[in-house]
Amino acid sequence: MLPPDLRKIPEGYFTSRWGMPEYTDWIDESMSWKETCSIGDWSFLWERRFKGPDALKLFSDTSINSFAKFDVLQSKHVTHTNQDGKVIAEGILTRLSDDEYMLFGRGTFWVDHVRRNGNYDVASEADDWFNFQVAGPTALALLEKASGANLRDIKFMRSGEIEIAGCRMLALRQGMSGEIGFELQGPIAKAPQVYKHLISVGQEFGLKKLGGRAAFINHLEACFPTIVTDYLPGIFGPEMAGYLAEFRAAMPAFASTFNVAGSFEADDISAWYRSPVELGWGKNIKFDHDFIGRKALEEEVAHPRRVMRTLIWDGDDVADVYASLFRKDQKPYHFMEMPRDQRGFMYADKVLLGDREVGVATSRGYSYYFKEMLSLCVIDVAHAEIGTDVEVIWGNPGDRQKVIRAKVAPAPYKQDNRRADLSKV
Repeated sequence: MLPPDLRKIPEGYFTSRWGMPEYTDWIDESMSWKETCSIGDWSFLWERRFKGPDALKLFSDTSINSFAKFDVLQSKHVTHTNQDGKVIAEGILTRLSDDEYMLFGRGTFWVDHVRRNGNYDVASEADDWFNFQVAGPTALALLEKASGANLRDIKFMRSGEIEIAGCRMLALRQGMSGEIGFELQGPIAKAPQVYKHLISVGQEFGLKKLGGRAAFINHLEACFPTIVTDYLPGIFGPEMAGYLAEFRAAMPAFASTFNVAGSFEADDISAWYRSPVELGWGKNIKFDHDFIGRKALEEEVAHPRRVMRTLIWDGDDVADVYASLFRKDQKPYHFMEMPRDQRGFMYADKVLLGDREVGVATSRGYSYYFKEMLSLCVIDVAHAEIGTDVEVIWGNPGDRQKVIRAKVAPAPYKQDNRRADLSKV
Protein backbone atom coordinates (compact mmCIF):
# COMPACT_ATOMS: atom_id res chain seq x y z
CA MET A 1 0.00 0.00 0.00
CA LEU A 2 1.03 3.62 -0.53
CA PRO A 3 1.54 5.85 2.52
CA PRO A 4 -1.15 8.57 2.43
CA ASP A 5 1.34 11.44 2.35
CA LEU A 6 3.69 9.98 -0.29
CA ARG A 7 2.92 12.80 -2.75
CA LYS A 8 3.15 15.56 -0.17
CA ILE A 9 5.68 18.24 -1.13
CA PRO A 10 8.49 18.45 1.50
CA GLU A 11 9.63 21.80 2.80
CA GLY A 12 13.08 23.36 3.13
CA TYR A 13 15.36 20.85 1.50
CA PHE A 14 18.53 21.68 -0.35
CA THR A 15 19.66 24.73 1.60
CA SER A 16 20.06 22.52 4.66
CA ARG A 17 22.54 20.26 2.85
CA TRP A 18 24.28 22.01 -0.01
CA GLY A 19 25.05 25.43 1.41
CA MET A 20 23.89 28.32 -0.77
CA PRO A 21 21.66 27.62 -3.78
CA GLU A 22 24.21 29.46 -5.95
CA TYR A 23 27.57 31.10 -5.36
CA THR A 24 28.09 32.63 -8.80
CA ASP A 25 25.20 31.19 -10.80
CA TRP A 26 24.17 27.64 -11.64
CA ILE A 27 25.28 27.89 -15.29
CA ASP A 28 28.75 29.06 -14.31
CA GLU A 29 29.00 26.45 -11.59
CA SER A 30 27.78 23.58 -13.79
CA MET A 31 30.57 24.30 -16.28
CA SER A 32 33.29 24.47 -13.64
CA TRP A 33 34.06 20.75 -13.34
CA LYS A 34 34.47 20.48 -17.11
CA GLU A 35 36.57 23.61 -17.71
CA THR A 36 38.48 24.33 -14.48
CA CYS A 37 37.42 22.79 -11.16
CA SER A 38 34.72 22.92 -8.50
CA ILE A 39 34.56 22.43 -4.76
CA GLY A 40 31.52 20.85 -3.16
CA ASP A 41 30.92 20.46 0.55
CA TRP A 42 29.76 16.91 1.34
CA SER A 43 30.37 17.34 5.07
CA PHE A 44 26.70 16.70 5.87
CA LEU A 45 27.24 13.00 5.08
CA TRP A 46 27.09 10.65 8.03
CA GLU A 47 30.25 8.80 9.04
CA ARG A 48 30.55 5.84 11.33
CA ARG A 49 33.71 4.08 12.44
CA PHE A 50 33.65 0.29 12.81
CA LYS A 51 36.47 -1.54 14.56
CA GLY A 52 36.97 -5.14 15.55
CA PRO A 53 37.85 -8.64 14.32
CA ASP A 54 34.37 -9.16 12.81
CA ALA A 55 34.13 -5.80 11.04
CA LEU A 56 34.87 -7.17 7.59
CA LYS A 57 32.37 -10.00 8.10
CA LEU A 58 29.72 -7.42 9.03
CA PHE A 59 30.27 -5.52 5.80
CA SER A 60 30.38 -8.75 3.80
CA ASP A 61 27.04 -9.85 5.28
CA THR A 62 25.37 -6.52 4.49
CA SER A 63 26.89 -5.60 1.10
CA ILE A 64 26.76 -6.87 -2.47
CA ASN A 65 30.49 -6.18 -2.79
CA SER A 66 33.33 -8.65 -2.50
CA PHE A 67 35.96 -8.06 0.19
CA ALA A 68 38.30 -10.84 -0.91
CA LYS A 69 40.75 -8.05 -1.71
CA PHE A 70 40.51 -4.88 0.34
CA ASP A 71 43.72 -3.04 1.16
CA VAL A 72 44.38 -0.44 3.82
CA LEU A 73 43.43 3.02 2.45
CA GLN A 74 41.40 1.41 -0.32
CA SER A 75 37.76 2.44 -0.68
CA LYS A 76 34.75 0.68 -2.15
CA HIS A 77 31.35 1.91 -3.28
CA VAL A 78 29.28 -0.42 -1.11
CA THR A 79 25.60 -1.16 -1.66
CA HIS A 80 23.24 -2.66 0.90
CA THR A 81 20.06 -4.47 -0.15
CA ASN A 82 17.01 -5.99 1.51
CA GLN A 83 15.93 -9.62 1.16
CA ASP A 84 14.29 -8.82 -2.19
CA GLY A 85 17.53 -7.41 -3.59
CA LYS A 86 16.32 -3.79 -3.50
CA VAL A 87 18.71 -1.05 -2.42
CA ILE A 88 18.46 0.17 1.16
CA ALA A 89 21.43 2.53 0.94
CA GLU A 90 24.89 2.93 -0.57
CA GLY A 91 28.05 4.79 0.31
CA ILE A 92 31.82 4.78 0.47
CA LEU A 93 33.67 2.40 2.77
CA THR A 94 37.36 3.01 3.50
CA ARG A 95 39.69 0.59 5.24
CA LEU A 96 41.73 2.60 7.73
CA SER A 97 43.76 -0.30 9.21
CA ASP A 98 43.61 -4.08 9.49
CA ASP A 99 40.45 -4.04 11.61
CA GLU A 100 39.17 -0.44 11.38
CA TYR A 101 36.85 1.03 8.75
CA MET A 102 35.02 4.28 8.04
CA LEU A 103 31.65 4.17 6.31
CA PHE A 104 30.05 7.27 4.75
CA GLY A 105 26.35 7.74 4.01
CA ARG A 106 22.94 6.54 5.12
CA GLY A 107 24.14 2.98 5.09
CA THR A 108 25.85 3.68 8.42
CA PHE A 109 22.47 3.35 10.13
CA TRP A 110 21.59 0.06 8.44
CA VAL A 111 24.96 -1.61 9.00
CA ASP A 112 24.99 -0.56 12.65
CA HIS A 113 21.42 -1.85 13.04
CA VAL A 114 22.54 -5.27 11.77
CA ARG A 115 25.57 -5.15 14.06
CA ARG A 116 23.48 -4.45 17.15
CA ASN A 117 20.98 -7.14 16.31
CA GLY A 118 23.55 -9.75 15.30
CA ASN A 119 26.52 -11.53 16.79
CA TYR A 120 29.53 -9.48 15.75
CA ASP A 121 32.68 -8.62 17.69
CA VAL A 122 32.67 -5.05 16.40
CA ALA A 123 32.66 -1.69 18.14
CA SER A 124 30.94 1.19 16.36
CA GLU A 125 30.74 4.92 16.93
CA ALA A 126 29.58 7.93 14.96
CA ASP A 127 32.30 10.25 13.73
CA ASP A 128 32.27 13.71 12.17
CA TRP A 129 34.60 14.50 9.29
CA PHE A 130 34.61 17.26 6.76
CA ASN A 131 34.32 16.04 3.19
CA PHE A 132 35.28 18.47 0.44
CA GLN A 133 35.15 17.28 -3.12
CA VAL A 134 37.47 19.04 -5.56
CA ALA A 135 37.04 17.92 -9.16
CA GLY A 136 37.80 19.02 -12.70
CA PRO A 137 40.72 19.41 -15.14
CA THR A 138 42.67 21.72 -12.81
CA ALA A 139 41.84 19.92 -9.54
CA LEU A 140 45.08 17.96 -9.38
CA ALA A 141 47.30 21.02 -9.84
CA LEU A 142 45.31 22.94 -7.23
CA LEU A 143 45.58 20.21 -4.60
CA GLU A 144 49.26 19.65 -5.23
CA LYS A 145 49.95 23.35 -4.71
CA ALA A 146 47.70 23.51 -1.60
CA SER A 147 49.34 20.47 -0.02
CA GLY A 148 52.86 20.66 -1.39
CA ALA A 149 52.56 16.94 -2.12
CA ASN A 150 52.61 14.76 -5.22
CA LEU A 151 49.18 13.13 -5.65
CA ARG A 152 49.88 11.48 -8.99
CA ASP A 153 50.59 8.04 -7.55
CA ILE A 154 47.17 7.77 -5.90
CA LYS A 155 45.14 5.15 -7.73
CA PHE A 156 41.39 5.38 -8.30
CA MET A 157 39.41 4.58 -5.12
CA ARG A 158 42.57 4.81 -3.02
CA SER A 159 43.57 7.48 -0.51
CA GLY A 160 46.78 9.34 0.11
CA GLU A 161 47.62 11.08 3.38
CA ILE A 162 48.30 14.79 2.87
CA GLU A 163 48.37 18.03 4.86
CA ILE A 164 46.61 21.27 3.96
CA ALA A 165 46.58 24.37 6.17
CA GLY A 166 48.11 22.44 9.05
CA CYS A 167 45.50 19.67 8.94
CA ARG A 168 46.32 16.03 8.22
CA MET A 169 43.68 14.38 6.07
CA LEU A 170 42.90 11.68 3.55
CA ALA A 171 42.69 12.53 -0.14
CA LEU A 172 40.45 9.90 -1.72
CA ARG A 173 40.67 9.76 -5.49
CA GLN A 174 37.04 9.39 -6.46
CA GLY A 175 34.74 12.14 -7.67
CA MET A 176 31.05 12.33 -8.54
CA SER A 177 31.49 14.58 -11.57
CA GLY A 178 32.94 12.13 -14.07
CA GLU A 179 36.20 14.09 -13.94
CA ILE A 180 39.45 13.71 -12.03
CA GLY A 181 38.53 14.41 -8.44
CA PHE A 182 39.54 13.99 -4.83
CA GLU A 183 37.47 13.90 -1.66
CA LEU A 184 39.35 15.54 1.20
CA GLN A 185 38.36 13.96 4.52
CA GLY A 186 39.45 15.11 7.95
CA PRO A 187 38.27 16.25 11.40
CA ILE A 188 35.33 18.67 11.21
CA ALA A 189 36.96 21.11 13.66
CA LYS A 190 39.60 21.85 11.02
CA ALA A 191 37.08 22.35 8.21
CA PRO A 192 36.97 26.19 8.18
CA GLN A 193 40.72 26.67 7.89
CA VAL A 194 41.07 23.98 5.20
CA TYR A 195 38.17 25.35 3.15
CA LYS A 196 39.45 28.91 3.40
CA HIS A 197 42.89 27.86 2.23
CA LEU A 198 41.51 25.87 -0.70
CA ILE A 199 39.40 28.83 -1.84
CA SER A 200 42.42 31.12 -1.65
CA VAL A 201 44.76 28.80 -3.57
CA GLY A 202 41.96 27.85 -5.96
CA GLN A 203 41.62 31.30 -7.48
CA GLU A 204 44.66 30.61 -9.63
CA PHE A 205 43.03 27.45 -10.95
CA GLY A 206 39.53 28.78 -11.66
CA LEU A 207 37.95 27.08 -8.63
CA LYS A 208 34.19 27.57 -8.28
CA LYS A 209 32.03 26.80 -5.26
CA LEU A 210 29.34 24.29 -6.12
CA GLY A 211 25.87 25.31 -4.90
CA GLY A 212 22.68 23.35 -4.44
CA ARG A 213 21.17 24.15 -7.82
CA ALA A 214 24.08 22.74 -9.84
CA ALA A 215 25.23 19.95 -7.52
CA PHE A 216 23.05 17.19 -8.91
CA ILE A 217 23.65 18.01 -12.56
CA ASN A 218 26.98 16.20 -12.33
CA HIS A 219 25.15 13.16 -10.89
CA LEU A 220 22.87 13.26 -13.95
CA GLU A 221 25.51 13.75 -16.63
CA ALA A 222 27.86 11.19 -15.06
CA CYS A 223 25.07 8.75 -14.06
CA PHE A 224 25.31 8.51 -10.30
CA PRO A 225 21.80 7.48 -9.20
CA THR A 226 20.98 8.93 -5.80
CA ILE A 227 18.68 7.88 -2.98
CA VAL A 228 15.34 9.75 -2.91
CA THR A 229 16.20 11.35 -6.26
CA ASP A 230 16.25 8.11 -8.29
CA TYR A 231 14.91 5.49 -5.90
CA LEU A 232 13.25 5.11 -2.54
CA PRO A 233 15.04 2.91 -0.02
CA GLY A 234 13.66 -0.60 0.36
CA ILE A 235 12.71 -0.15 4.01
CA PHE A 236 8.91 0.13 4.02
CA GLY A 237 7.93 -3.55 4.22
CA PRO A 238 6.61 -5.06 7.48
CA GLU A 239 9.86 -6.94 8.05
CA MET A 240 11.68 -3.58 8.17
CA ALA A 241 9.27 -1.80 10.52
CA GLY A 242 11.69 -1.86 13.46
CA TYR A 243 14.53 -0.44 11.43
CA LEU A 244 12.34 2.21 9.78
CA ALA A 245 11.23 3.53 13.18
CA GLU A 246 14.81 3.55 14.40
CA PHE A 247 16.01 5.27 11.22
CA ARG A 248 13.40 8.02 11.36
CA ALA A 249 14.19 8.71 15.01
CA ALA A 250 17.91 9.03 14.30
CA MET A 251 17.77 11.18 11.18
CA PRO A 252 17.07 14.90 10.73
CA ALA A 253 13.75 15.74 9.08
CA PHE A 254 15.22 16.54 5.65
CA ALA A 255 16.84 13.10 5.42
CA SER A 256 13.92 11.01 6.70
CA THR A 257 11.30 12.46 4.34
CA PHE A 258 10.31 10.19 1.45
CA ASN A 259 8.03 11.74 -1.15
CA VAL A 260 7.33 11.30 -4.84
CA ALA A 261 6.05 13.38 -7.74
CA GLY A 262 5.60 12.89 -11.48
CA SER A 263 3.39 10.85 -13.77
CA PHE A 264 4.50 7.39 -12.65
CA GLU A 265 1.80 5.60 -10.65
CA ALA A 266 1.66 2.32 -8.76
CA ASP A 267 -0.32 0.70 -5.95
CA ASP A 268 2.63 -0.19 -3.74
CA ILE A 269 5.62 1.83 -2.58
CA SER A 270 7.95 -0.97 -3.66
CA ALA A 271 7.41 0.18 -7.26
CA TRP A 272 9.72 3.09 -6.43
CA TYR A 273 12.45 0.71 -5.16
CA ARG A 274 15.38 -0.19 -7.39
CA SER A 275 17.90 -3.03 -7.48
CA PRO A 276 21.65 -2.58 -8.03
CA VAL A 277 21.19 -4.08 -11.50
CA GLU A 278 18.60 -1.46 -12.45
CA LEU A 279 20.80 1.35 -11.15
CA GLY A 280 23.81 0.25 -13.19
CA TRP A 281 25.76 -1.26 -10.29
CA GLY A 282 25.48 -4.88 -11.41
CA LYS A 283 29.24 -5.17 -11.93
CA ASN A 284 29.72 -4.67 -8.19
CA ILE A 285 27.57 -7.69 -7.27
CA LYS A 286 29.82 -10.59 -6.33
CA PHE A 287 28.53 -13.99 -5.28
CA ASP A 288 31.69 -15.08 -3.49
CA HIS A 289 29.98 -14.51 -0.13
CA ASP A 290 26.55 -14.69 1.49
CA PHE A 291 24.74 -11.37 1.92
CA ILE A 292 21.24 -10.08 2.47
CA GLY A 293 19.41 -10.20 -0.86
CA ARG A 294 21.80 -12.63 -2.56
CA LYS A 295 19.16 -15.12 -3.72
CA ALA A 296 17.02 -12.43 -5.37
CA LEU A 297 20.02 -10.85 -7.06
CA GLU A 298 21.35 -14.16 -8.38
CA GLU A 299 18.10 -14.52 -10.31
CA GLU A 300 18.13 -10.90 -11.51
CA VAL A 301 21.75 -10.94 -12.64
CA ALA A 302 21.01 -14.09 -14.65
CA HIS A 303 17.82 -12.61 -16.14
CA PRO A 304 17.89 -8.80 -15.92
CA ARG A 305 14.57 -7.13 -16.68
CA ARG A 306 15.54 -3.44 -16.62
CA VAL A 307 18.74 -1.44 -17.06
CA MET A 308 19.89 2.16 -16.62
CA ARG A 309 20.01 4.59 -19.53
CA THR A 310 19.97 8.35 -20.18
CA LEU A 311 17.04 9.95 -22.02
CA ILE A 312 17.47 13.04 -24.20
CA TRP A 313 14.21 14.98 -24.06
CA ASP A 314 13.02 16.68 -27.25
CA GLY A 315 13.86 20.39 -27.09
CA ASP A 316 10.74 21.60 -28.89
CA ASP A 317 8.46 19.60 -26.58
CA VAL A 318 10.29 20.91 -23.52
CA ALA A 319 10.06 24.47 -24.85
CA ASP A 320 6.30 24.03 -25.20
CA VAL A 321 6.07 23.29 -21.48
CA TYR A 322 7.61 26.70 -20.74
CA ALA A 323 5.58 28.41 -23.49
CA SER A 324 2.38 27.19 -21.83
CA LEU A 325 3.09 29.58 -18.94
CA PHE A 326 2.35 32.48 -21.30
CA ARG A 327 -0.87 31.13 -22.79
CA LYS A 328 -3.98 32.48 -21.14
CA ASP A 329 -6.56 30.13 -22.65
CA GLN A 330 -5.76 27.06 -20.54
CA LYS A 331 -3.87 25.88 -17.48
CA PRO A 332 -0.10 25.62 -18.10
CA TYR A 333 1.80 22.39 -17.86
CA HIS A 334 3.57 21.50 -14.64
CA PHE A 335 6.58 23.80 -14.28
CA MET A 336 10.05 22.41 -14.99
CA GLU A 337 12.39 24.11 -12.57
CA MET A 338 15.82 24.93 -13.99
CA PRO A 339 18.21 23.29 -13.95
CA ARG A 340 16.22 20.71 -11.96
CA ASP A 341 13.78 20.49 -9.08
CA GLN A 342 15.30 21.24 -5.68
CA ARG A 343 12.56 20.25 -3.25
CA GLY A 344 13.90 16.87 -2.25
CA PHE A 345 11.58 14.23 -3.57
CA MET A 346 11.67 11.55 -6.22
CA TYR A 347 10.34 12.86 -9.52
CA ALA A 348 9.38 9.72 -11.43
CA ASP A 349 7.76 9.96 -14.87
CA LYS A 350 6.44 7.05 -16.87
CA VAL A 351 8.12 6.26 -20.16
CA LEU A 352 6.07 4.82 -23.02
CA LEU A 353 6.79 3.03 -26.28
CA GLY A 354 3.52 3.21 -28.13
CA ASP A 355 0.85 2.33 -25.59
CA ARG A 356 3.21 0.24 -23.47
CA GLU A 357 4.91 1.49 -20.32
CA VAL A 358 8.56 0.50 -20.65
CA GLY A 359 10.42 2.56 -18.06
CA VAL A 360 10.58 5.27 -15.43
CA ALA A 361 12.48 8.55 -15.87
CA THR A 362 14.11 10.26 -12.89
CA SER A 363 16.68 13.02 -12.24
CA ARG A 364 15.25 15.24 -14.99
CA GLY A 365 17.62 18.17 -15.40
CA TYR A 366 18.98 20.68 -17.87
CA SER A 367 22.61 20.29 -18.89
CA TYR A 368 24.01 23.62 -19.99
CA TYR A 369 27.11 21.77 -21.16
CA PHE A 370 25.12 19.66 -23.64
CA LYS A 371 22.32 22.25 -24.10
CA GLU A 372 19.82 19.44 -23.54
CA MET A 373 17.17 18.36 -21.07
CA LEU A 374 18.23 14.94 -19.80
CA SER A 375 17.03 12.34 -17.36
CA LEU A 376 18.12 8.99 -16.12
CA CYS A 377 15.79 6.12 -16.96
CA VAL A 378 15.31 2.59 -15.71
CA ILE A 379 14.02 0.89 -18.87
CA ASP A 380 13.07 -2.60 -20.01
CA VAL A 381 16.02 -4.47 -21.51
CA ALA A 382 14.05 -5.15 -24.70
CA HIS A 383 13.74 -1.41 -25.39
CA ALA A 384 17.09 -0.18 -24.05
CA GLU A 385 18.96 -0.03 -27.35
CA ILE A 386 20.72 3.30 -27.88
CA GLY A 387 18.73 5.51 -30.25
CA THR A 388 15.32 4.04 -29.43
CA ASP A 389 12.53 6.64 -29.56
CA VAL A 390 10.23 6.74 -26.54
CA GLU A 391 7.83 9.19 -24.90
CA VAL A 392 7.90 10.66 -21.40
CA ILE A 393 4.64 11.73 -19.76
CA TRP A 394 5.24 15.03 -17.97
CA GLY A 395 2.81 16.11 -15.23
CA ASN A 396 1.30 14.68 -12.07
CA PRO A 397 -1.69 12.34 -12.24
CA GLY A 398 -4.92 14.32 -12.48
CA ASP A 399 -3.16 17.42 -13.86
CA ARG A 400 -2.66 18.48 -17.44
CA GLN A 401 0.03 16.25 -18.94
CA LYS A 402 2.43 16.72 -21.84
CA VAL A 403 3.79 13.94 -24.04
CA ILE A 404 7.50 14.62 -24.52
CA ARG A 405 9.45 12.76 -27.16
CA ALA A 406 12.77 11.35 -25.98
CA LYS A 407 15.65 9.26 -27.27
CA VAL A 408 17.52 6.53 -25.39
CA ALA A 409 21.20 7.36 -24.88
CA PRO A 410 24.11 5.82 -22.93
CA ALA A 411 24.52 6.19 -19.18
CA PRO A 412 26.77 7.85 -18.26
CA TYR A 413 26.02 10.40 -20.96
CA LYS A 414 29.17 12.41 -20.36
CA GLN A 415 32.53 10.72 -20.88
CA ASP A 416 33.90 9.29 -17.63
CA ASN A 417 37.37 10.75 -17.05
CA ARG A 418 37.79 9.78 -13.39
CA ARG A 419 40.36 7.08 -14.05
CA ALA A 420 42.63 9.20 -16.24
CA ASP A 421 46.38 8.61 -15.93
CA LEU A 422 47.53 11.36 -13.56
CA SER A 423 51.11 11.11 -14.79
CA LYS A 424 49.91 12.59 -18.08
CA VAL A 425 47.81 15.40 -16.61
